[in-house]
Amino acid sequence: MFARALFAFVVTTGVSGRRLGRVVSAGVVGTTVEFYDFFLYGAAAATVFGPVFFPHSDGLLGVLLALVTYAVGFAARPLGGLVFGHFGDRVGRKRLLVISLVLMGSASVLIGLLPGYEQIGIAAPLLLTALRLVQGFALGGEFGGAVLLVAEHGPRERRGFWTAWPQTGGPLGNLLATASLAAVAASTTAAQYSAWGWRIPFLASILLVVVGLWVRLRVAESPLFQAVADQRREARAPVLEALRRYPREVFAAFAARVGENAAFYVFTVFLLVYAGSIGLPTAITTAAVTVGSLVQALAMLAGGALSDRLGRRPVAIGAALACALWTLVFFPLVAGHQSVLVFLAVAIGLLLHGTLTGAQSAFYAELFGTSVRYSGVSLGYQAATVLAGAAAPLAGTALLRTTQSPTPVVILLVCCLALTVVGMAVVPETARRELTS
Repeated sequence: MFARALFAFVVTTGVSGRRLGRVVSAGVVGTTVEFYDFFLYGAAAATVFGPVFFPHSDGLLGVLLALVTYAVGFAARPLGGLVFGHFGDRVGRKRLLVISLVLMGSASVLIGLLPGYEQIGIAAPLLLTALRLVQGFALGGEFGGAVLLVAEHGPRERRGFWTAWPQTGGPLGNLLATASLAAVAASTTAAQYSAWGWRIPFLASILLVVVGLWVRLRVAESPLFQAVADQRREARAPVLEALRRYPREVFAAFAARVGENAAFYVFTVFLLVYAGSIGLPTAITTAAVTVGSLVQALAMLAGGALSDRLGRRPVAIGAALACALWTLVFFPLVAGHQSVLVFLAVAIGLLLHGTLTGAQSAFYAELFGTSVRYSGVSLGYQAATVLAGAAAPLAGTALLRTTQSPTPVVILLVCCLALTVVGMAVVPETARRELTS
């Protein structure tokens, strides 16, 4: 089906199939590598970082402290979005995507080499936090560049479908992260895994980065950006210009992202924490997330394609409302301790999330003009991750530790999804817009 769509795209637009393939593959491979590194940290923080870097904290308190270091990565993402957005709008999308990939891979390898608390004391969690900040900074510039590069190469009538492809790097990266940790855990004893086994997936990042760089270095710069650069119409201060010209659009990007981001981390990272608190084996939940990630990736492509036909707003709002309803039954299904129900809960949750994400992919790019697009998207999109991506698993763990119930997390997530509906509704439908300067 996708090969047929690609052929139709090439025939109707006259764009080189090789060029299109490079752009789409660069988006998918690059985001997969970066999200692999980012989510690998989240999975490790929920399962093993507590005893390694915070050995004197018991139970959920140790997990909570590990998740604090996880959350600081989200705090760095808006800064990364601002910096990468500024230079992406000034010097081009491609160069910044290469830099973000190198930064992310380097930080992950260093985490794999980092001694624990027992070896270097307080320096261990401090260095871990610093490396997490580097990861967050790098990922802050990833989405704006990867999706925009595809959006600015593709045709208006199928922009939703093609921009959904880089988004699949999220679930594919999460799939690789959880699968690699599960494979190492299965091939080592519990003691070996806690001592050194968890480091192997982090060190393996170097191989993925090499592949990602090979793909990205072969991609052509965005034709829309190149036209702006040739005419010397780059914004001097793209972030300030985006805030001045597009304040409602920046808010829309922020609000639309909040519920989508919170839902993903509740259905994946917080799931691992909750499962541990009720005695559900980690092997079951990680396997469920792995299978769910495949469903999620396909749902993203379906959501993008539907948004081309029906519009960004109807598909995204419908998926957000369905996601909120599913949240009400998600935790009762997981608490049943039946593998089939756990797999069902995660698969449907990530299917709805994937549909929402796919429908939103082109929406962000269509909100802004070319000269400030990277900055505008990154500003709204990454700012939301501080509220949603960091707060959801962190606040969820704190609430779970205090109340011993997932109900407050359900309420929190429903409120976040309501904000997503507001964000999609405050601006006109964007599906038929031409991308302008």
